[in-house]
Amino acid sequence: MRLYPEDKIYEEAAFIGYYMHWNRSEILAMSHKERTRWCQEISKINSRLNDEPENVFDLKG
Repeated sequence: MRLYPEDKIYEEAAFIGYYMHWNRSEILAMSHKERTRWCQEISKINSRLNDEPENVFDLKG
């Protein structure tokens, strides 16, 4: 079984908490898939507002 890196969880939680003002327990109760989706959606909004790459969490680049 492969675990999701702890540093990445903190990064996602901080990102969502900063922009959505949700508390730690709400964010950590989400599945990895759901947290990732929220990060993507927030990134899209920020990209449009700041004229930046669409997904700052995209590891392909």
